[in-house]
Amino acid sequence: MKKCSIAVLMALAFAVAALVGTAAIAQDTKSGKVEDTFKIKEAAFKKFTKSPVEFTHKKHSVDHKVACTECHHVYKDGKNVFKDGDKVQKCSACHTDPKKDHGKLLSTKNAFHKNCQPCHKAAKKGPRKCTECHPKG
Repeated sequence: MKKCSIAVLMALAFAVAALVGTAAIAQDTKSGKVEDTFKIKEAAFKKFTKSPVEFTHKKHSVDHKVACTECHHVYKDGKNVFKDGDKVQKCSACHTDPKKDHGKLLSTKNAFHKNCQPCHKAAKKGPRKCTECHPKG
């Protein structure tokens, strides 16, 4: 009887841990489910010279209250008309050249760097050095 109770409790604890773990993996947004943490691996980069950045979506959007339009955009007549609920595309869908800007259209690399770096520097939080975003390994 005692062995059966322990087995049931262990199974129950495992099930609860699995449910809690699953709930923490993705965030529901109007645009769909988003993993809390993911590596930014853009198709524009055929070969990575530095390790891909691990991005924490939930930390930025929920904890730091960064607006969706800080990262996601659809420009019409020079204005960002993206709204929560719109389909989210990979950055490389528009920022196709990994390293060279084309007029106002930034390269993939510059689109990330010019979006992330000023905010991290101004907030004096988060990674601010190359190796803090792109760890070796």
